[in-house]
Amino acid sequence: MKLLRFGAAGAEKPGLLDAKGVLRDLSGIIPDLAGKALTSASLAKIGAIDPESLPKVAGAPRIGACVGDVRNFIAVGLNFADHAAETGAEIPKEPILFNKAPNCIVGPNDDVIIPKGSKKTDWEVELAIVIGDGGSYIPEDKAMAAIAGFAVCNDVSEREFQIERGGQWAKGKGCPTFGPLGPWMVTTDEVKDVQNLAMWLEVDGERVQNGSSKTMIFGCAYLVHYISQFMRLDPGDVITTGTPPGVGLGFKPPRFLKGGEVVKLGIEGLGEQQQHFKAYQG
Repeated sequence: MKLLRFGAAGAEKPGLLDAKGVLRDLSGIIPDLAGKALTSASLAKIGAIDPESLPKVAGAPRIGACVGDVRNFIAVGLNFADHAAETGAEIPKEPILFNKAPNCIVGPNDDVIIPKGSKKTDWEVELAIVIGDGGSYIPEDKAMAAIAGFAVCNDVSEREFQIERGGQWAKGKGCPTFGPLGPWMVTTDEVKDVQNLAMWLEVDGERVQNGSSKTMIFGCAYLVHYISQFMRLDPGDVITTGTPPGVGLGFKPPRFLKGGEVVKLGIEGLGEQQQHFKAYQG
């Protein structure tokens, strides 16, 4: 299934994209695509519904972030071998974890605001895991069963804040609008091989990232297992799993976003996003 949220920011409704690409309203079935609505029992209930029995959504509403009320937005750094190489970093022996502020999450096509004082705003196409049943101390061979689905994420990053302002990556990762998520969550049964998906990103029409999830150092199942050793993963938590090469920091000389750019990105089978980057006003 392709599950999504639509409507004005802060008032999104849950929806389903049917096999013909028609948007259907799920608000009579679940209150939101969030929390317990993402458990395996809830997804089975939704999957048993004939999509054509659901109301069609008229017009072309705004598409919101595909998951609502995210409590944990966990990110993995330097998780692609080819990206680590372009930054000159050593391959991590264990996953590098940090948090993005959950309230930085926005819709896949919403504007991204470059923070006040930013000099080094960067882009990162990433594969996001949406937790379903979750739990603590999840065995690796049970980890895929704890996942509700996968989505596209742009892990927007301010590199000066991240690297040069005291060593805390979170400083450059959770600024408002720095987490476009969606357009939809694709349930695990529709993703044949999550470790072999093409990933790409363009800036003003120029392809700058062109990679694959097959170069991930730590795969999705291992990440869920690993992270659950340190915190409980709840339904609706999001883990964004790292980026392939081609980020602005890796260019020689580095390239960063100043405002006015259009960034488009996508992952094979998971959909596409497009954002206008705008300079901070205020």
